Amino acid sequence: MAAYSIDEAIGELAPALGKAPAGAVSGEWTATTMRAGHSSRTGGYLDAEGNHVPEGSTHPLDIIADVVEKLDASGVPRFNKVVIRWKKPKFPFMQAKVTLETSYDQAIVPRGPDDPIYETAAAARRAFWQSRGTLQEDFAVERGKANIHAQTKWFGPHRRILAIHAPGRLTLATDGLSTPWAGIPEPENGVECELFMEFDAARLDTAGIENWANLLINIGDLVADGHRVARDVEKHGAILFCRLTEDYLPMSRIVLSRDAGRIDGLPFGSVPLIRATPIAEADIEGQGLSDDWGATAARHALAKRGIR
Repeated sequence: MAAYSIDEAIGELAPALGKAPAGAVSGEWTATTMRAGHSSRTGGYLDAEGNHVPEGSTHPLDIIADVVEKLDASGVPRFNKVVIRWKKPKFPFMQAKVTLETSYDQAIVPRGPDDPIYETAAAARRAFWQSRGTLQEDFAVERGKANIHAQTKWFGPHRRILAIHAPGRLTLATDGLSTPWAGIPEPENGVECELFMEFDAARLDTAGIENWANLLINIGDLVADGHRVARDVEKHGAILFCRLTEDYLPMSRIVLSRDAGRIDGLPFGSVPLIRATPIAEADIEGQGLSDDWGATAARHALAKRGIR
C-alpha cells in the first residue's frame, strides 16, 4: 500500500469525530490492529463532568477501524494499539483538536498457532482423566481441523472427545472447551468447562460409543456457541439444554448438571466438569417448564435417576 501518514489519518478522522452528540466536549478511543481475525475498539465521547455521552449511532466511527487498517498496512513503525483523542473547540468555526498515538503493547499480542499454552491445557485434561481410568489411546472423535490461527469451532486448536475406561463404566469427555482462546490474549480457559457422559460399559458396542461420542461433540459445539453456559449450570444446578433427534428415542433431551469434579493445572486456573445426561419425556412428565432453562424439571429428572 502507498504511504499513509498519521497526519492523513487525523485528516480523515476529524470530520467524523466532529459529528459528536450533544453535550460532548471530548472523546477518547482505543483500537487494536487486526490479528487472527480479531480487533477491538473501546471508548467514546465525554461531557464536561467526564461522564459518557451516548452516541446516536456508532456507524460514523467505523472509520476508526478503516484508519487503523490503513496505518497497519502502510509500513509505519510497528504498532498494535492506537489511541485517538478529540477535543471540542472552544469557539464556533474553530477546528477541533484531534490526536492519534500508536504503540506496541506486548500484553495484547494474540496467541499464535505454536503457543505452548495449548498443549499445556491438553496435558492437564489428560492427567485428570488418567486419574479416573484408562484413556483409550486409539479413540479421539474429532471433526474439523484448526484454521491458520489455531482456531477450531471451540475457538482453540482442540476439538475432541476422549474415552476413559474404568471397571464397568465408560466415560466420554470433551477435550478442548477449556483450551485458552486462539488468536486473542484474554486470560480465560476457553468457555471455562468440560462436558462428560457416563455409561454402563456392558451396554455399549463400538457403534454405540461412536454414536454417543458424535452427539457429545455436537453438544460441545452448542456450549461453545452459547453464552456462559457453565455459569448457568452452576446457578441452577441443572438445566434442560437441548433436544435430541429421533435417532436417540426414547431419550429426547439432554440435561447439563453440576459435578463435584474440577480439572486443575490449566493455564488460567481450574474449570468445572459438567455432566451431560440424556433423559426421556417421561422423566419430566407433569413438570412445569416455565422457569429459566427448565431447571426445576431438569433437577426432577436427575433425581429420578439417582443423580445429584
